Amino acid sequence: MPDPSPDTTAFRAVVDAEIAPHADRFDRDERVPDEMLARLGELGWWGAILPTDVGGAGMDMVTLGALHEEVGRGCSSMRSLLTVHSMVAHAVARWGSADQRERWLPRLASGQALGAFCLTEPEGGSDAAQLATTATRDTSGHLLDGQKRWITGGQLATLLLVFARTERGVTAFLVERDTPGLTIRPRTGMLGTTASMLAEIDFDRCPLGADAVLGPEGFALATVLTGVLDIGRYSVACGCVGILQACMEASAGHTGRKGNRPAPLGDHQLVRQMLTRMVTDVRAARLLCREAGRLKDDNDPHTIMATWIAKYFAATAASRAAADAVQLHGAAGCSTDHPVQRYYRDAKVMEIIEGSTQIQEVQIAEEAYK
Repeated sequence: MPDPSPDTTAFRAVVDAEIAPHADRFDRDERVPDEMLARLGELGWWGAILPTDVGGAGMDMVTLGALHEEVGRGCSSMRSLLTVHSMVAHAVARWGSADQRERWLPRLASGQALGAFCLTEPEGGSDAAQLATTATRDTSGHLLDGQKRWITGGQLATLLLVFARTERGVTAFLVERDTPGLTIRPRTGMLGTTASMLAEIDFDRCPLGADAVLGPEGFALATVLTGVLDIGRYSVACGCVGILQACMEASAGHTGRKGNRPAPLGDHQLVRQMLTRMVTDVRAARLLCREAGRLKDDNDPHTIMATWIAKYFAATAASRAAADAVQLHGAAGCSTDHPVQRYYRDAKVMEIIEGSTQIQEVQIAEEAYK
């Protein structure tokens, strides 16, 4: 069984030295620079979820969660890029054919190829059963038509994991960036995770060979989609723990200083109440994430619900903590001079992606009736 408390010293050191100090600049520029993306490859973080025999880091899921927590503490946008890439890498490793695995896994492990997860459409995102994107059969395979929106990493992705409807049902496809008929437009001006390089992607009769189908045709809802969303939800939950930790550290640092005041803000009982919630929430959220990760490592099907619960608790707690952090910083907390305003914006996004808070409340409540 993996160590329930992985050593995160190395992760934290890199985040503190190379990511967190530049995250506000990434946020303003609405992109992560190429040299930072390359650095993630040098660290082996693009391939963290993949086995060593294809060039990956071979991390267990508890350790992967700890990595994504630390990256989320430093920069939620960068964690988002790791999230969607990990989802694509996991899908190819789990459901890919021998040829697909041989072609893509080493490149995904090194970061030579970057992945993006393409599910959300202009008229819907959470209800995958209502997909409007279609893939119709032709003599050589399929023709892909449709639109995908809010695609994290879409501006730079090499390999797109696209879900579309065929005559057999919802199917997953591996679509290369240079496929004819594929158009990518950057999507800027977002509320949070602004450096995650979102894109709008259109498919106009894109020709896909038979080798583009990933997993069983027509059964992606119960196989590929369920599996990759679970990985994505787990990563987001762990990233929310990182936001919680960052809010707690920033708030303790700010309220612990006396400055020109007669006494530090931390001497006030209501300030301590806010910090108490943060301390408690970050520990509880971390434990929920580690439990979900442990169940994944044990191949226990209960991990699906455990991950729902972890993401729900961590995301809502991060949103509360970020709001309190801004409040504690006062006017300074509303300024781009302080990262708490970025935590606030990023935390709101976490309540929407990978299953909104409201959808999770519907799903998790089913546990009470079992």
